[in-house]
Amino acid sequence: MSNNRVIWLAEDDPPDAFPPVANALREPDGLLAAGGDLSVERLFAAYRHGVFPWYSDGQPLLWWSPDPRCVFRKGEFHLSRRLRRQLRKSTAEIRFNTSFTDVLHACAGPRRYEHGTWITKDMIAAYDRLYRAGWAHSVEIWQEDALIGGLYGIIIGRVLFGESMFSDVPNASKIALLLLDRMLQTKTLGLIDCQVQSSHLLSLGASVIPRAQFSDCLDEMCEPPSAFDGWPDAPIRASQLVRD
Repeated sequence: MSNNRVIWLAEDDPPDAFPPVANALREPDGLLAAGGDLSVERLFAAYRHGVFPWYSDGQPLLWWSPDPRCVFRKGEFHLSRRLRRQLRKSTAEIRFNTSFTDVLHACAGPRRYEHGTWITKDMIAAYDRLYRAGWAHSVEIWQEDALIGGLYGIIIGRVLFGESMFSDVPNASKIALLLLDRMLQTKTLGLIDCQVQSSHLLSLGASVIPRAQFSDCLDEMCEPPSAFDGWPDAPIRASQLVRD
């Protein structure tokens, strides 16, 4: 039985005052700390060390580092024949960081079979600050002038820490994931963190790795901890992703 306990962080504690991720609870899986704040500095320190915030209205700010970790690695995305056929005919366009706030609000919106959202007003404000600081990014799927899907996350070095995605039409967010898989294959990105496994992510090709291995990946791929500038220079047609 683990003797680990959740550490309380005061708002004036240093941004990197998180305990080692190995101290996280086994039940609930990955709960590491509570309290602190959602400053850019603390969020950066958290992600850099494999920790992320996840809580609902009425709860204290909770910090997590689950074991194992769900990730996408190079070539793992499962492109079905059906999706390939659809993309060949698609007129959708992929853009980058042109409507971050819209993607954020779309991800925070109500979802079928779900009640409430963990993307609270405070979280929206925090990730907007991360975006303005150059750490948060959005991949957007557009159909003509309508935003129909996308995802957002934080990038440190060559690691994209995925936070949430949405689709207003079937398969829209899969287009964003396929684009990211192409960036993994060209080594523009080294790893995509999906945080917690789900049957949906696993069906798309995600895998799980031990937390210790994930930490080793961060030590290698988050250096130097510079802002990411590897996005394509212009929007990309979804059909371009399957021209082979």
